[in-house]
Amino acid sequence: MEYLSKHHKPKNFSDKIALAFTKFLRFLADTFFRKKYGHRAVVLETVAAVPGMVAGMLIHLKSLRKMQDDNGWIKTLLDEAENERMHLMTFIKIAQPTLIERIIILLAQFIFIIFYLIIYLLSQRTAHRIVGYFEEEAVISYTEYLKEVEEGKIENVKAPEIAINYWNLPLNSKLKDVIKVIRDDEAGHRDVNHSFANILNTKKKSYKIDNENNSKKISNLKI
Repeated sequence: MEYLSKHHKPKNFSDKIALAFTKFLRFLADTFFRKKYGHRAVVLETVAAVPGMVAGMLIHLKSLRKMQDDNGWIKTLLDEAENERMHLMTFIKIAQPTLIERIIILLAQFIFIIFYLIIYLLSQRTAHRIVGYFEEEAVISYTEYLKEVEEGKIENVKAPEIAINYWNLPLNSKLKDVIKVIRDDEAGHRDVNHSFANILNTKKKSYKIDNENNSKKISNLKI
């Protein structure tokens, strides 16, 4: 499926930083969890639910401060955060986190909230690009997880009730059905955040062009 392999090629320094950071975190996750996909999902979904909430809060405050419409960004980002939280609630039923994983969750969430808050204040474009790349990696991970289940290497257990209710799945749904809908969610978040980064990049270019035009006008006036 073409939509699963979509990748945003870095076009500027900001994109390269976002991709490099994502690949570094991917390396850490692969090293620590290897093929423990259920436990991996529990820890990573805890972190994945942070960006939408942080970004939504900051845009909400900006909208209030500037008395400007947010063009639907706040709801989209908060819905994303809630969706990622439901991924976590689902995988907790499938793979109970160990004590070490719970400690990692606490540390990772605390560090990432502060980190993402700073990044978003410094560069919204980079922040959304990071999430876009995060979600690209999530799609890859869930595709690998699904393959392991379909090949019988991981038991295709019954889907948790919370997942059946949230995604309106058939009552006889299995783990592989849950992985598919979650993977589709991640692909959607990937596209949304890359789109947000592109919009912000376009605005930055327009601002730069406007400044250059203003500079030329001022120079002409001086002449």
